[in-house]
Amino acid sequence: MTSVDLGFPRVPGTREGSSTPRPDHPGLVDTFGRVATDLRVSLTDRCNLRCTYCMPAEGLNWMPDEQKLDHIELMRLMRIAVEQLGVTDIRLTGGEPMLRPGLEDMVAEIVRLEPKPRLSMTTNGIGLAKRAPKLAAAGLDRINVSLDTINPETFKAITRRDKLSHVLDGMAAARDSGLSPVKVNAVLMRGINDHEAASLLQFCLDEGYHLRFIEQMPLDAQHGWNRGDMITAAEILGMLEAEFSLSPFPAKRGGAPAERWLVDGGPGDVGIIASVTRPFCAACERTRLTADGAVRSCLFSNDETDLRALVREGATDKEIADAWRATMWGKLAGHEINEAGFAQPIRPMSAIGG
Repeated sequence: MTSVDLGFPRVPGTREGSSTPRPDHPGLVDTFGRVATDLRVSLTDRCNLRCTYCMPAEGLNWMPDEQKLDHIELMRLMRIAVEQLGVTDIRLTGGEPMLRPGLEDMVAEIVRLEPKPRLSMTTNGIGLAKRAPKLAAAGLDRINVSLDTINPETFKAITRRDKLSHVLDGMAAARDSGLSPVKVNAVLMRGINDHEAASLLQFCLDEGYHLRFIEQMPLDAQHGWNRGDMITAAEILGMLEAEFSLSPFPAKRGGAPAERWLVDGGPGDVGIIASVTRPFCAACERTRLTADGAVRSCLFSNDETDLRALVREGATDKEIADAWRATMWGKLAGHEINEAGFAQPIRPMSAIGG
């Protein structure tokens, strides 16, 4: 992780809007010395699945098209991020990013930015089988696919759609197209798919995919998250260790969200993203842009900066970059999920971007 020595201590829990003057630093530095170099860009809030832990069966009131950044606006903000703010990695997210028109053209344009960013995408995999070769040809580096089960009936119960074969075909196409490593993001839910932890890992090992279990986070549209229902990182490890031999991954974790273990001595591995029980906020290097042009310093923040308004009011690149820097300067030490005063973000995950 990149960090900056600011020469003064900071206290966890310090609120945004600190009076400490920002140093003359071109990047997205915050008051704790972290530097955000990883940009998560939500291309749309729409999704073609209805996962029970994300949204209701009827879906949500989608963002009107006029509120979304258009292609030119979105590319301008990504260019500013790369050229002026030091962003080196861009991940396209949603909702479901493949619902964004002109995605392949956008990918080709992003990878022409200088310096060239590493480009990935998080998707549910619906439609990926046909589009993986085109996305790879356009310059996409790799894919993360959300997949919580390999049981068709369980998949249908979780997503409210009978589309498991589409996802599995998409993952295989991504792998065969060179979008490697294909990473799998899985959420375990008590009494629903928690008994599948070992079988899901074995599937990924057999297919050459990199599995990452994610603790369920309070980001659902229904605000129904319950800590007691969440499968913790410790529980996941216990489930896996009953079937496999796990040993600490030798490489340093850095700013990566997943803590990793070698499986049966390697080369395969498994990761766990324990945002709730083992927060990794101290090493966070992410900044987020929503589909309607709001920049967020944290996934769980309830504060945003409206860059769309600046863009549409004729702000210069420097003015936009300075507003982005100011937002990240005010980033909290951590997400405060485990604090008494924690308030779940108003926006659900589908509107923020993963």
